[in-house]
Amino acid sequence: MVFSSPGQTPHPNTPEIMSSSSTDMPESSPETDIDEAAADAAAVFGVGTATVVDEAPQPVEAATETDEVVEEVVEAVVEVEVLTEDELLEGEELERPTVESPYDRPGRWFVVHTQSGYEKKVKQNLEARISSMNMEERIYEVVIPMEDVVEFRQGKKVVVPKKMFPGYLLVRCELDDDAWYVIRNTPGVTGFVGQGNKPSPLPRKDVEGFLAVKIEGEEATPKRTKPRLEYEMGETVRVREGPFADFSGEIIEINEDQLKVKVLVNIFGRETPVELEFAQVAKL
Repeated sequence: MVFSSPGQTPHPNTPEIMSSSSTDMPESSPETDIDEAAADAAAVFGVGTATVVDEAPQPVEAATETDEVVEEVVEAVVEVEVLTEDELLEGEELERPTVESPYDRPGRWFVVHTQSGYEKKVKQNLEARISSMNMEERIYEVVIPMEDVVEFRQGKKVVVPKKMFPGYLLVRCELDDDAWYVIRNTPGVTGFVGQGNKPSPLPRKDVEGFLAVKIEGEEATPKRTKPRLEYEMGETVRVREGPFADFSGEIIEINEDQLKVKVLVNIFGRETPVELEFAQVAKL
């Protein structure tokens, strides 16, 4: 480098010395250096122009919460217990309402014989004696067992309640000497049913068959699902109307669907089967 003395004209080939404080020289900043470094790195790795992001990335909270919900749902689905058919049936049985059997009530059930046709009156007499003699703690209940019976009135099928055992009552009690005396000496009572002179209590099967089984929260319904027909095979009936009116005969066939019976009628010394409607015959 050649320096010229003061007053001398600088040599044309002598480079001019520039001051470090000259404004013509561009200043380098940290941002520019970073951009250049990013550009160089992009050129090396072949990814195009790289951009340096100064701001930190925001946390993706919504996505994280969604992932947690999905995981909980998956865990809940995995934990679902698959029940077998037997387990489902057991669950249904547990949900069924409790059934109260009349046999499980206090006391035992006994059959009392009464005058036929006076069952209701005898029942009232017995209940009055129980109340007047303060026997409610030993004689609990008096029942006339009933059942549904199919009858045919004016050609129409009608279901009516009838006495299951005409001439009998069912009494639930703690049978001791005092209870026996109150029941036996009620007007209309002719005695107890049993072996010899000892009354016999009814077994569970008979009690539940004769009396309605009450389901909690529902009306008591008879155990018999199909009403009994008014007429039975082998029964002798009387013809009420038609060409064979006032003839009697034995029922040999019952057609419930067509509401007809076939009766053997004695005509001129010969038994002849005659088909009649239910309304055309009557009990003897």
